[in-house]
Amino acid sequence: MRRVASRLAARGFILRSGAADGADTAFEQGAGAKEIYLPWKGFNGSRSALYDLPSKPYAAQLAGTIHPRWSALKPAVKDLHCRNCWQVLGADLATPSEFVICWTPDGAQTWQERGRQTGGTGTAIALAASRGIPVINLKRPDAIERLARLVLERAS
Repeated sequence: MRRVASRLAARGFILRSGAADGADTAFEQGAGAKEIYLPWKGFNGSRSALYDLPSKPYAAQLAGTIHPRWSALKPAVKDLHCRNCWQVLGADLATPSEFVICWTPDGAQTWQERGRQTGGTGTAIALAASRGIPVINLKRPDAIERLARLVLERAS
């Protein structure tokens, strides 16, 4: 993941991530320019200032349309899902990512494929897929090939 992030950075891509343990941290370590969205100040020791953004009420409304049990979630968990919306659509929720790279145990890449094993990443996957943003799940054997095609299409 660090290597993928480094190669994407060399091609001018900007990382949008969320400072979570695992894939987020690995990508952040390899990235150049980055936007690290946090559910709250200091999440996982991050010093990013991208938290409690003005678009948060709309991010919460958007996440609420995606998460199947939104009303049952605690406020902190809702904040984690708002962060996922910013990762996909930017701080203004109007600047979509070119693609989403993730890793989940189930390899989900669409709204329909997400399940319990997808975890919170399911919000980002469902939002991206609903907006026509390609989702590349590194759990899948063809992930790097799909990513390479997307990067090459951008270059042409």
